[in-house]
Amino acid sequence: MKPRILVVEDEQAILMGVCDVLAYHGYAPVGVADGEEGLALALEQDWELLLLDVMLPGVDGFTICRRARAAKPHQAILLLTAKGSEENVLEGFEAGADDYVTKPFSVAQLTARVRALLRRTGVRPVSRFEAGGLSIDGDRLQASRGAAAVDLTVRDVELLAHLASAGARVVGRPELLRAVWGFERVEGVETRCVDMHIAKLRRKLGGLGSAQVIETVRGAGYRLVKG
Repeated sequence: MKPRILVVEDEQAILMGVCDVLAYHGYAPVGVADGEEGLALALEQDWELLLLDVMLPGVDGFTICRRARAAKPHQAILLLTAKGSEENVLEGFEAGADDYVTKPFSVAQLTARVRALLRRTGVRPVSRFEAGGLSIDGDRLQASRGAAAVDLTVRDVELLAHLASAGARVVGRPELLRAVWGFERVEGVETRCVDMHIAKLRRKLGGLGSAQVIETVRGAGYRLVKG
């Protein structure tokens, strides 16, 4: 079974992006935006990891961390915080956190911390998925069709994974900037990095002799073409 991760984060864009990224990496995330609901779920159900924002409505992340640590001494807990001061970091560790990530964080930074923490607890994620009729291997950083394969970058894999997790839903550039490029705020940001990266990835995947894998929906964003 996929490792279950409870994500408690009140900023909807971050919550959605983190859950999508975790789903790609082979985990089974459940996201909630309210501290009281997060506390109830943390105590009532079994999780491989609690991923807790510090500033939450209702009950804050430090409180959830303390209560969960008291009830489940071996629970893995990672805090997300916009406060990177030594005082707040120490408060997090005193509350029982195993590690913390300071906002804004990159996708690579977050997933590396999650992997490292779960590796210490012996939990391994599923790292393979299908995208547009191709098999993606996140460990080897490869896309394949039959016996043919091409090398991918970490960002290639994260981009394909996010699109795969969205299914038939069109994913806009702002969402990709948050979830894959790690932008905290995208309002007013003018950049063509998403379009340029997707153009390069399309050329790369063309080496597998496949039809277009990523479809552009004019004025809306991108989605995977069904394989």
